Amino acid sequence: MADLTPTPDRPGLHVSKVSPNTPATGSAVCHCGATATATGDTQVKALVEGYTANHGPAHGRTER
Repeated sequence: MADLTPTPDRPGLHVSKVSPNTPATGSAVCHCGATATATGDTQVKALVEGYTANHGPAHGRTER
């Protein structure tokens, strides 16, 4: 399987949860240079929400 961990050359968001009994892990790298990692279901959820709201796709949004 390919390594799906985001890098500065391949920015993005990656979340993994091997089984229902293990904590989720997540990592994010934005093309603006911001990076973050998280461990635990609650922290990974916050990472995804923050990345979605402030990085990645949010950089393409324009306010009206």
